Amino acid sequence: MNAEFGVYVHIPFCSHRCDYCAFATWTEKHHLIEQYMAALVTQARHEVALGMAPVTSVFVGGGTPSLVSADNLMAVIAELPVTADAEVTIECNPDSVDSAKLAVYREGGANRVSFGVQSMVPAVLAALGRTHNPDNVVAAVTAARAVGFESINLDVIYGGAGESLDDWRTTLDGIIVLEPDHVSAYGLTVEPGTVLYDDPSRHPDDDDQADKYLLADEILGAAGLLNYEISNWSKPGEECRHNLLYWSQGEYAGLGCAAHAHIDGRRFWSVRTPERYIDSIESSQGTEAGSERLDLAEREVEALQLAIRRREGVPVDVVPDEVIHLVDIDADGTARLNLQGRLLANEVAVRLTPRAL
Repeated sequence: MNAEFGVYVHIPFCSHRCDYCAFATWTEKHHLIEQYMAALVTQARHEVALGMAPVTSVFVGGGTPSLVSADNLMAVIAELPVTADAEVTIECNPDSVDSAKLAVYREGGANRVSFGVQSMVPAVLAALGRTHNPDNVVAAVTAARAVGFESINLDVIYGGAGESLDDWRTTLDGIIVLEPDHVSAYGLTVEPGTVLYDDPSRHPDDDDQADKYLLADEILGAAGLLNYEISNWSKPGEECRHNLLYWSQGEYAGLGCAAHAHIDGRRFWSVRTPERYIDSIESSQGTEAGSERLDLAEREVEALQLAIRRREGVPVDVVPDEVIHLVDIDADGTARLNLQGRLLANEVAVRLTPRAL
């Protein structure tokens, strides 16, 4: 039994919707914030009363958690049976966080902060539909360190329209100077229902993204950040425990609208909109909107597909011959994606075959 248990808390409010965003977030529902935060406290108390396992990681995401009252946000965390050594992460927009807010997070038990940087080049930010000023990233990281945050993650995105390789290098160099403990670097993806989806002229190019991934691995690696999952690099010991829980099929609860959970082999998710979520909590109705349970064979396949993306790798005998050149094989028979394999990770993952099948 995995002793790790996580809680994801969803804050669905944003001041501006980015052109590539397909998440359950809203810019026009700020009048619901107080009710929503009160509902989160109620749900947290209810989940704990049902016997929630000791919580070893909390991740507050969205949306933009730093838009809501820091005191109200930490009131939700205070309801949870968080272990003494738990990892507690708050996602923040550099434009909507300051020293006072960060201090409340830290005093409330948060020890990890994740800033949505995306790019350090203003023109690239504009092309992504982002509004923050890169100077605010520097200020936010400085403030987080000043109030005692133990771990800082920076999220960046590559492959946006008009972004040159030199632009991407500027972003990488700009974040390395800030000495982050963890970096998540994602290739821009096009999701249906987004502004980006409706404009094919701005869709990313696969070859361009490959070049930028290689540059990211080179620069981040030289700075002492090691790749431990396709899109994630960290200093030794600074891997994101909460995300590792997801990637190892661990158990976690979800608080808030559109939040997902995985408990006792069952996955389930909440109603999508904040209005429905608030109504469900205030009327003491369940928030669940749907669920699924994978059978043993499906779980085995998924476990391999998640493991091949991580540093841990998979047994070599589950890797078919047609993609064997995309892995390095250790003496103990563990296969790990090589650099070329990381560029083609999905191609490898869909071909893995569990021994039992």
